[in-house]
Amino acid sequence: QVQLVESGGGLVQPGGSLRLSCAASGFTFSRSPMSWYRQAPGKERELVASIASTGDITNVADSVKGRFTISRDNGKNTVYLQMNSLKPEDTAVYYCFATRFGSWGQGIQVTVSS
Repeated sequence: QVQLVESGGGLVQPGGSLRLSCAASGFTFSRSPMSWYRQAPGKERELVASIASTGDITNVADSVKGRFTISRDNGKNTVYLQMNSLKPEDTAVYYCFATRFGSWGQGIQVTVSS
């Protein structure tokens, strides 16, 4: 059974940083591309960043380029989203997604506010 558990969210001031983690289990993590999505209140869920199964190819949305970095540790079955220079418009629920299996984590709240 695929399980994805996000952690690391919370409240941060504008300009601050957070690192989200997504711990995966129930499947061969190293064989699945992974992604982070987010959904702000009243908006559709949007792709934030994705990473190939080997970690050698990454993509990030234009809205977070230069501020967010996606990475993974296949030895720890974990994918990360490093978020720097956070802005109020980054406030959303962030979701981990296992592309190969179409499985979602439960989501974690990130709030950027002074």
